[in-house]
Amino acid sequence: MSSGYYLSKKGLKVLMIDANDPPHDHGSHGGDTRLIRHAVGEGLHYVPLALRAQEMWNELQAHSDDEIFREIGILNFGYKGSKFLENTLEGAKAFDLDIETLTKEEIRKRWPGLHGEDLEIGYYEDDGGVIMGENAILTYRRLALENGAELLIDTPVKSLHPGEDKVTVQTEHDTFTGDKVILSAGAWTGKFLKALGLDIKLQPSRRTIAWFKADEDLYSSENFPGFIGRARHGSYYGFASIDGTGVKVGRYNGNAEDDDAPENMNRQFGDYEKDEGDVRTYLDDHMEGANGKLNKGVTCIFTNTPDEDFIIDQHPKYGNIYIAGGFSGHGFKYVPVIGEIFTQLITEGSTEHDISEFSITRDALYD
Repeated sequence: MSSGYYLSKKGLKVLMIDANDPPHDHGSHGGDTRLIRHAVGEGLHYVPLALRAQEMWNELQAHSDDEIFREIGILNFGYKGSKFLENTLEGAKAFDLDIETLTKEEIRKRWPGLHGEDLEIGYYEDDGGVIMGENAILTYRRLALENGAELLIDTPVKSLHPGEDKVTVQTEHDTFTGDKVILSAGAWTGKFLKALGLDIKLQPSRRTIAWFKADEDLYSSENFPGFIGRARHGSYYGFASIDGTGVKVGRYNGNAEDDDAPENMNRQFGDYEKDEGDVRTYLDDHMEGANGKLNKGVTCIFTNTPDEDFIIDQHPKYGNIYIAGGFSGHGFKYVPVIGEIFTQLITEGSTEHDISEFSITRDALYD
């Protein structure tokens, strides 16, 4: 949706094809909300992209009456020695970001619901917050169509056939030909790349998210930030109660029911005891008053690369095929800038953004 909008804004003839009807629950974007933080723990190379993405989210808000971004702050907390937390601080220092370093006592004074043996240090970013993901996708969709882009929904792509200067896209009933194609197929990206001669290690992975009734005095978005919690037994992320919907929490890592064929994954929340159990245990251990009645639970699919870095690149053999994939559960915040990157690559032949770490030919994808 992002690339479709920015390309159509440049006056290009754009066709967007989706196997479902975006926004939908067959990828990683569902579940209403996504965090955006600027001092990111995944690596210094993400910080400039996060900052540019924030600018672009703010610009998108000006084109929509629906809420796109809510600034509620982001709290990273956990145990001392966490590499993720150390990287978060390193990124803040390297890019002179406004971030507070907090002791356990300072965290508990400000957010008294937090507790637990893994609560040892925290970093608070006041200008981070929440992207209303489904609103954002609907806004991109509307704007792209207003610019003259076309959208085919409920239309799975069966195959891609690159030619010398064209790419043919085959669906069940039709064939389309374009000068260039962006492949952004989520958990199905690996299947398409294999057919294009790239046997990349991309692992679709089932993940669950749940909303719990919470003490609104402690955890409403007026009183509590979005959060990343690093515990010694796992990594968690979540959201304050947005408009009374309850605290939302998910586990980033851990044992998952992985399957190389994402269509075979069980998408029913609650079929495994740990769907609810893992996050309830975390809330019991760390967030007093956030562990009430289950309001809702959903599943999504991460698509993980071995190094958890993205793929943002051109096919090494077929230069008119561009690939966006392997977002490893932390990609949504960058949606606008990734759309900008592909628009620049397609219209100008290069991008102002440093995407060298996201090369499709890097060794980690094949070892």
